[in-house]
Amino acid sequence: MSVAFILNGAEVSAPIEPEASLLAELRGPLGLSGTRFGCGAEQCGACLVLVDDVPRTACTLPVGDVAGRRVVTVEGLGTAEVPHPVQRALLDHQAGQCGFCLSGIQIRAVAVLRDNPRPSEEEWREALAPHLCRCGSHNRILRALMQAAAEMAA
Repeated sequence: MSVAFILNGAEVSAPIEPEASLLAELRGPLGLSGTRFGCGAEQCGACLVLVDDVPRTACTLPVGDVAGRRVVTVEGLGTAEVPHPVQRALLDHQAGQCGFCLSGIQIRAVAVLRDNPRPSEEEWREALAPHLCRCGSHNRILRALMQAAAEMAA
């Protein structure tokens, strides 16, 4: 069976099992490794993607549920040459110690900034609460996201 959807701006139609998780298909046949497998139970945020601009956990989302929809992964936010402002700020602040959680955090940050261009530090903390980071990079991540928000609002 085939599932067709828009992935990072390009239409994909691949022989994919509709019941398989979106995460498995992204990391497998579609060859995108930026979205991470963390817990497999929607508890850590590492697998977050945007589906029609709404953050969704890809670890439990059946790929059949995104048929005809727009999916954006961390690879679709920017490029090495022209990173998204969130990506650039995270790099500027060296906010990724191991980087495992950052793909989901970047997706969440883009969604937050779309809805609230000037979130307070408390609003950032609340938005990032579902994301598990064990490296202790929280303060650098917060500073980076505050910088990205300021740059994008200017």
